[in-house]
Amino acid sequence: MTQAAAWEAEYTTTGAGETKALAARLGALLQRGDLLLLTGELGAGKTTFTQGLGEGMGVRPGIISPTFVLVREHPNMAGGPDLVHVDAYRLGSEGEVDDIDLEASMDRSVTVVEWGAGLVEHLSDSRLEITLVRAVGRASSGPDGPGTDFSAEDTDEERLIRLAGYGPRWATAPDLG
Repeated sequence: MTQAAAWEAEYTTTGAGETKALAARLGALLQRGDLLLLTGELGAGKTTFTQGLGEGMGVRPGIISPTFVLVREHPNMAGGPDLVHVDAYRLGSEGEVDDIDLEASMDRSVTVVEWGAGLVEHLSDSRLEITLVRAVGRASSGPDGPGTDFSAEDTDEERLIRLAGYGPRWATAPDLG
């Protein structure tokens, strides 16, 4: 049985700066134990969104994609929760997710999982699903430069960002005004 979202919301951003600003507003509302799933094609802005979350949470700057290490933990500099950033692209099952032991840090951190749909929902009874959609799909992927998944050519490209809340923690939509 598939759980229905308690609510859904859509936002449109123009460029990396607006995407980070929206994410920073959300990041300021996050709490220890929150689980966020990020979905979107290569270059959609998942890591850029996570950078904004980190800014809003007060974690140490320097968030980059965890593609090759699978998990990066970013300490909070203001006494709030740490940010655990996961790239589940190369993981094929819930068992492989369990092998990286995310449960050990969930109670003290905010956990953000790129490419996590269908793999990490079992980690929490509540989650926020965030889907980033580019206005124009990328025909081929190229190097994006360090720390961002907006390429130099599309930093002003529009993004549609869909949020959906599941479970008691996300029973009502956050005010991201």
